Amino acid sequence: MSTNDFYAVAPICKPVDCVLEVPGSKSITNRALLLASMAKGKSILTNVLFSDDSRGLINCLKALGYEMKIHENEKKIELYGGFPKEKATVNVKSAGTSARFLTAMLSACKGEYTIESSEQMKLRPMKPLTDALGKLGCKIEYIEKEGFLSYRLYGEKLEGGEIGIESEQSSQFTSALLMTGCLHKKDLTIQPTGKETAKSYIGITLKMMEQFGVHASRTDGGGYLVKAGQKYIPRAYGIEPDISSACYFYSAAALTGGAVLVKGVYSSSMQGDIKYLEILKKLGCTVSETDEGILVKGPKRGIYEGIDVDMNDCSDQAITLAVLAPFACSLTVIRNIRHIKYQESDRIRAVLTQLSKMGIKCEETADGMAIYPGIPKPSIMVETYDDHRMAMAFALIGLRTKGIKIANPSCTAKTFENYFEVFERLYT
Repeated sequence: MSTNDFYAVAPICKPVDCVLEVPGSKSITNRALLLASMAKGKSILTNVLFSDDSRGLINCLKALGYEMKIHENEKKIELYGGFPKEKATVNVKSAGTSARFLTAMLSACKGEYTIESSEQMKLRPMKPLTDALGKLGCKIEYIEKEGFLSYRLYGEKLEGGEIGIESEQSSQFTSALLMTGCLHKKDLTIQPTGKETAKSYIGITLKMMEQFGVHASRTDGGGYLVKAGQKYIPRAYGIEPDISSACYFYSAAALTGGAVLVKGVYSSSMQGDIKYLEILKKLGCTVSETDEGILVKGPKRGIYEGIDVDMNDCSDQAITLAVLAPFACSLTVIRNIRHIKYQESDRIRAVLTQLSKMGIKCEETADGMAIYPGIPKPSIMVETYDDHRMAMAFALIGLRTKGIKIANPSCTAKTFENYFEVFERLYT
């Protein structure tokens, strides 16, 4: 049951058994939009995700003067790339990818650009990227608080050279510099400093750059080199289904001892969250690939042991494993995910607060969280902190606990507008 204020999850009395589809990947959609915008000529993107985040980037590109033909019913966009107009104001809303990627691109394009955002995005760090771009020659004028949105960029063709980038808070800083490095006058060497996080997203960036015609290589010192003078090539590009979205439904199979097949999801996916399926195997699931997509079957009666696991490469699923953890037979420890504290919400604190409200013993560790087995209290309203992943993951608890309500369910529109409609397929 859904209202504007909450979604009431109905417990499920049998193992799930369904075949379903999920939207295109947010990470791939937004990278494809940016890369196509830098490729002079017409690109055709298919299986595009239309959500708050991607629509925000689409509107930004329109404001920058890019010609686009949008066929939303067909999940297709025709985009004519090149250089943006020399003066514009864009609003990235709450999209970290849009904020970081456009900041780097516009810094390297001649013009004056104002970047605005939602209040939520104004709390997320930008300083590692803006500091790096400042050292490369971009003038940045903060409109509000230094190191955060909103700000004005006075862009020009940047010099290139060697630049360090703090990489612990977000891999998007490195991705932004990688994708736009070919716009610089000289070769750009990017040296991540601190602990690199979510390296699977860097992998997506590198592969997609290659697919659009620009190569980046690793340096002996563990950094990245983007040669100047390379140009992106316009192309037809199909976007993979979103593995992050699929994982919620695969987890429902684990919880109920059922079976879920998500169409179009294959082990060859470039998305880091495909590694979450290895975690499900450790919980006793069987994972098999069919012609239609990957099928996950949960352990018998939804009984599984807790695990101790490093989730750095699939950290978007840390919340998902956290909501499976109370139903495990032993302790679950999730490691190497400290960077998720700097995302749409402080996700570690958010998870522990909501699980504690349900009577589940849990605690923050040096780089993650530990969650003990327990029986969640019924009739709990889950606060989602305007964070789409909190809403999508915590709905799973309601499959085995009565009276779970998800506050502000519409926040899933950030990446999956009809999530709860698809969620109800679990009951068929």
